[in-house]
Amino acid sequence: MENKVQEDYKVKDELHWFDNKRNIRRIIYTIYAICAVLFLAEFFYHKHAFFSFDTWFSFYAIYGFIMSVGLVIGAKVIRIFLMRREHYYDSSS
Repeated sequence: MENKVQEDYKVKDELHWFDNKRNIRRIIYTIYAICAVLFLAEFFYHKHAFFSFDTWFSFYAIYGFIMSVGLVIGAKVIRIFLMRREHYYDSSS
């Protein structure tokens, strides 16, 4: 007979929802559909822009993409300065 603690920590071998490739494809296609609907919705509403470039077609999509790429590049640059050697926090050093 096993200990109760050992029973609680056993790894379950059952598949989860994200383990099925069919479910992953459903999520990706749903995201594509949402993006397409939002892209098409831009034709049907009036923008109350503060600046003139706010009215450009798909301005916020392009701006968001450029800023997310900028965040990734900025994080890679900051990583150069913040990176430490592998055993930096070992007490034996």
